[in-house]
Amino acid sequence: MDYVLEKKENNKAIFTIEIDEDEFEEAIQKAYLKNRHIFSIPGFRKGKAPRKIIEMNYGESIFYEEALNSLLPEAYDEAVEELGLEPVDLPELNIEQLEKGKPVVIKIEVTVKPEVVLGDYNSIEIEKVEYNVTDEDVEKELKAVQEMNARIIDAGDRETKKGDIINIDFEGYIDGEQFEGGTAENQELVLGEGGLIEGFEEQLIGKKKGDVVDVKVTFPEDYFEESLRGKEAVFKVTINEIKEKELPVLDDEFAKDVSEFDTLAEYKQNIREILEEEAKEKEKAEIENQVIEKLIEISEMDVPDVMIENQIENEIKEFEYRLMMQGLSLDQYMQFANLTLEDFKEQVRPVAEKKVKANLVLEAVAKKEQFEVTDEDIDKELEILAEKHNQEDIEKFKEDMKKGNLEYIKAGIIRRKTIELLTSNAKFI
Repeated sequence: MDYVLEKKENNKAIFTIEIDEDEFEEAIQKAYLKNRHIFSIPGFRKGKAPRKIIEMNYGESIFYEEALNSLLPEAYDEAVEELGLEPVDLPELNIEQLEKGKPVVIKIEVTVKPEVVLGDYNSIEIEKVEYNVTDEDVEKELKAVQEMNARIIDAGDRETKKGDIINIDFEGYIDGEQFEGGTAENQELVLGEGGLIEGFEEQLIGKKKGDVVDVKVTFPEDYFEESLRGKEAVFKVTINEIKEKELPVLDDEFAKDVSEFDTLAEYKQNIREILEEEAKEKEKAEIENQVIEKLIEISEMDVPDVMIENQIENEIKEFEYRLMMQGLSLDQYMQFANLTLEDFKEQVRPVAEKKVKANLVLEAVAKKEQFEVTDEDIDKELEILAEKHNQEDIEKFKEDMKKGNLEYIKAGIIRRKTIELLTSNAKFI
């Protein structure tokens, strides 16, 4: 096979693939042997008709399409590799010559990755980022753990207050008529968390168990259910139960119960160390984002729309997967958020565009710096992965991983090396 690049400009590459007649003839014969059983020719048992007879009855080109389909995928892959192209979309094919006894000539046009003109990435200036852990931060985290370990107890015969957990039944009415979706039984509600329509919870504060309360609210103009937007409603609410949180005492016994430490002081020190580590990671992430954003700003590239559209689809698939883990579907989310799919795509577009440009500039730097991945790099990365996934036999994990395709691992290593170079050369202002 021969490959000739005719033109490459404006993110489009046009090239030809030439398949010699002998190779095409071999593919035709294979197509005949594979499909001859489906032809019924008078005078021949089914599947026994010679190829020449089938071609006389159905046309000489009867096997051409399957022959081409068997050759083209490999020919296309070889062509883009030999010509040094990086396609980002499906190709458009045009058969220019397809005659018996002559080479097959196919012209292909495909969108390719854009050329990136890098700015001076060795003199990027960024703002200093620093996060300090305070005593208040430690106390806030300790308070959160205390809340998580609280006991839920009956509040007795007192009136409800903010923070109480109440169990209610309610019926919703608009203009004196019950409306669909406005009724529930044994609904749990934490007063003050804002779980229901604005103004609903406030009207239940200062009430007692057994009280029936008329709660008057107005549905917001952006409410997910279009028929209820802006409507005034009255909910007849019955308070079934009132419960409250009983917080554990913050002492050494508490520390022993919730951690591996014997004293509250040791536990608080551990919380500080964890928060400080998280602060460092946050600083590192923000510095990296700044560097990449600056590099995008000082570099030039004309990104094909198809790359951004593909990234938008990837973002939506990832978001849909996260929703699924929470027991929601994308359609349900769209309904709750009052969005169409096109609206959601437009929301995602800036993020997708930034990711595409970030990948392009990082790839360009890596290519210019000629970063390589060593066996030592791979071993180190696999050890990190093994620890992250709690693998007891790290060596077996590494051995199993090396049997598969390591290109994804290698790409991650090169990306990290690239970002490390950029951040190490960056200057704080």
